[in-house]
Amino acid sequence: MAEFIVLGAGMVGVSTALALQASGHQVTIVDKRDAGLETSYGNAGMIQVEAAEPYALPRDIATLCKYAFEISNDVTWKMSGALQMAPALWSYFRHSAAEKHAKISRIHSQLTFRSTADHDPLIHASGSEHLIDHCGLVMLHRDKRVFEKAVRKAEFLMAEYGVTSNIYDGKSYLHKEPALKKAPAGAVHYTQSWSCSSPGDLTKAYCDLFVKQGGRLVSGDASTLQHTVSGWQILTSDGELKAEQVVVALGPWSPELLKRFGYHIPMVYKRGYHGHFNAPNTLQRPFLDVANGVLAAPMVKGLRVTTGAALVPFDSAIDTKQLKRGAKALNEIIDLGEQVVEPQWVGTRPCMPDMLPLVGEAPNHKGLWFHFGHGHQGFTLGPTTARLLIRAMEGESNELLRALSPTQRLSS
Repeated sequence: MAEFIVLGAGMVGVSTALALQASGHQVTIVDKRDAGLETSYGNAGMIQVEAAEPYALPRDIATLCKYAFEISNDVTWKMSGALQMAPALWSYFRHSAAEKHAKISRIHSQLTFRSTADHDPLIHASGSEHLIDHCGLVMLHRDKRVFEKAVRKAEFLMAEYGVTSNIYDGKSYLHKEPALKKAPAGAVHYTQSWSCSSPGDLTKAYCDLFVKQGGRLVSGDASTLQHTVSGWQILTSDGELKAEQVVVALGPWSPELLKRFGYHIPMVYKRGYHGHFNAPNTLQRPFLDVANGVLAAPMVKGLRVTTGAALVPFDSAIDTKQLKRGAKALNEIIDLGEQVVEPQWVGTRPCMPDMLPLVGEAPNHKGLWFHFGHGHQGFTLGPTTARLLIRAMEGESNELLRALSPTQRLSS
């Protein structure tokens, strides 16, 4: 049995702590805040089996021009943000080439395919069944040609990765989803994904399970982490905490911490927003309004509308134009109702340029482990990559673990 510090109490960090605990280790989670209050709180609440292929950066001129001039609501950006992320964005662009992306997807699909199975025992053990709906995720299309292309994509995902779906023309889906005011061009319903009505509460429930089983959650500042002769130490509200090993699971905050130890990790920071609405009609299942880059999902606090990506500096001021444009477009097809008055949530998706999370031991420090960079899929993949991290700690090596390894990727 070893002593571990896990930095970060989001879905990835809490899943890491549970996996270490199940392997017989003594574990303390350290975070400035309580569990599930950052990105794990504000996401769209999807456990996305259908996300076999990670989001690539488009390479066609027409789409890039739409992004550049913000004609599309999928992406907004600021020059200062683009310049700060320029090396990472260029690497992201190169990894999005068809051949490279296909190779990456063969790895990524192995993670997403097992995501619900890895969440399932934690959902039951934490008593969180009431938060989960096995209803799938719908891609709602307003344009006929885009819908026809999406149908071909769904057929490919089934043939290549075993991702199942149902295809509906607009009128058929109007009968399946009474909340719609008018028929779309069509809908692709991916059936294996699950939705969560409060992702922050699910993360908190997992953490409560960890504490109930003998783990500790303490308040502390990750920036006080120090490497010592015997291992690692950090200042917490309970005083100085020491452990033989430490796992960095701080999502978008990980690269800044690791600079102090000589690691320069390129990352694309995709900011997102959500808002809740008192919609009078409950959706049967969450859907992505593909034309407007917003996902609508029923939540405990109302209908949550979650935006795409804003490429802006990490400390940039709040700008809700994507959310407002998306909500206005959604009101054309469903009744959103009034927006719930609440503090504006904002979060950042930590995207590695090669679209795979970093999972494994640091190249230059024994007892320092990386577990971050999940992009859009931290909520989906936390339990899955936590299991893989344990296998890496146990000395296992295979194609999947090598593909996620910091040693393999940061030295290349």
